[in-house]
Amino acid sequence: MASSYYKLEILERTQTRTPGSRAIRREGLIPGVLYYSGEENVNIAVDKLVLFHAMQSGQRIFEIEQDGSVQFTMIKELQYHPVTDDVIHIDLMRVRRSEKMTISVPLVLLGEPLGVKEGGVLSQSLTQLEISCFPTDVPEQIELNIEDLEINFAKSVSDIKLESEDIEIITDPELNIVSINPPAAEEEPEVEEGEEGEEGEEGEEGENQEEKDDSETGEKTEES
Repeated sequence: MASSYYKLEILERTQTRTPGSRAIRREGLIPGVLYYSGEENVNIAVDKLVLFHAMQSGQRIFEIEQDGSVQFTMIKELQYHPVTDDVIHIDLMRVRRSEKMTISVPLVLLGEPLGVKEGGVLSQSLTQLEISCFPTDVPEQIELNIEDLEINFAKSVSDIKLESEDIEIITDPELNIVSINPPAAEEEPEVEEGEEGEEGEEGEEGENQEEKDDSETGEKTEES
């Protein structure tokens, strides 16, 4: 569980709309909005390098300072440049430590399945889980041990057992997470019947041609 939070420094900004956002980006900052349900949105800016380090920290909840008090926030949405893939806008949402929140966290598979050791192929269809918990209980990841998984077997969300009762999985429990499929069967080379058929046709054509030649020879003999 995360016991401390990465401190994300934010600046309030007065420049808005497209011209203002462009001017902010030229200064190495990313324009954004900080909002919380029932309160007025605040226009902010975050240093590009600071945001990069925050995202690389692996945390989902960040500590910010606003109006002299410490607040907690999460990244709700990032907008990327369609060509460069640079972050061009960020939406932050405030969270309260006393209120549960819904957030997505990575799902990590542990161990090498028995089925894979026997030649099976692992197929993972879910890499994140949506959970509900207090900001102080947000895990960096949720783990699922799959060492006992055999060929033609699978595990779903319902197979995950959490140690903390304060964390609730919101994702549909029936959704498949991982399965072990049999190895693909090797296809035997097919014998092309056309080759034998072609030879047979050629043989028949040869016999017909010989009969035709004999017939023509006979007719010529009678005429002579």
